[in-house]
Amino acid sequence: MKKRQIAFAGASVAMVLMTAACGASEDKSAGSANVQPIGGTQTVGVGATSGASGYGTSAGTGAGNEAGGDSGDATSGKDALTGPAKQLSVRDVPKLGSIVTDSKGWTLYRFDEDTSGASPKSNCNDACATKWPPVPASDATVSTGIAEKELGSVTRADGTKQLTLGGWPVYRFAGDTKAGDTKGHGVGGTWNALAPDGKPAGKKAAQDDSLQLSVTSNAKLGKIVVDGQGMTVYRFDKDSAWPMKTGCLNACLETWKPVKPVDTSKVAGVDPKKLTTFTRPDGSKQLAFDCWLLYTFTGDTKPGDTNGQGKQGLWFAVTDKAKKAGVAASE
Repeated sequence: MKKRQIAFAGASVAMVLMTAACGASEDKSAGSANVQPIGGTQTVGVGATSGASGYGTSAGTGAGNEAGGDSGDATSGKDALTGPAKQLSVRDVPKLGSIVTDSKGWTLYRFDEDTSGASPKSNCNDACATKWPPVPASDATVSTGIAEKELGSVTRADGTKQLTLGGWPVYRFAGDTKAGDTKGHGVGGTWNALAPDGKPAGKKAAQDDSLQLSVTSNAKLGKIVVDGQGMTVYRFDKDSAWPMKTGCLNACLETWKPVKPVDTSKVAGVDPKKLTTFTRPDGSKQLAFDCWLLYTFTGDTKPGDTNGQGKQGLWFAVTDKAKKAGVAASE
């Protein structure tokens, strides 16, 4: 009997501690308790939902399927998409600003899920590399507007050398059917035309590149949270904030991308004390805001898009208070 009492007491203490981290409100739109800051991770939770039901739909995936728009002819100009870049050039494009092209005018791209810096790595292989042909590192030079020091190379999984710009592996897009096309920009929310410094093209000059999470004003939804690229972040009604569980698994993750943890010193407009790191069933880390897991939508192709709002009646942009945007407080 004494052992059972001790075990019950221990379970009660654990429940109180978890309640202090993530409020136990049944109202999924109103999590408001204080949570532990990023640094400690939350226990993995898996919702009962699996498969594609309720996930919303989009043709876009991180591997390169376009989220809407003209799909283009993936085979047109094939030779032009696989050779060396030769002399890189800079040209101005409406809405995107300065972008980098190869010597024949084909737009060059970068992939947010690659690794940059001193040890760059390409994470686009196999079918992805067919849709997004890597640019060979050989025979690349610069022209006005691009610093020669920004050029480099990375060894791919197959042993070939790929060009890097500003530390980021460089690609072309098979969906671009002619020089000057920028159809790959914004695909999956992870592919962007390259700016001359290796950053994603199209960022507003006033945007603070150091911010990893911030708040913007949307004409219809009010104040909503965006990631470091300005892309809208969402929450899912089939997730749970108490206890923290994920209902987005398998096929769902092809359309809704978990937001990675952020440096809490690089956020603006949200309470950093309410940001936590959640460990998903596959061991990867995901950002949570007031215990609600955050995602981006592959159907959003550029900053400011909110195409995921209301999908299946389950997905909603997130307000600066972690509530569902566009939904009455009582819902």
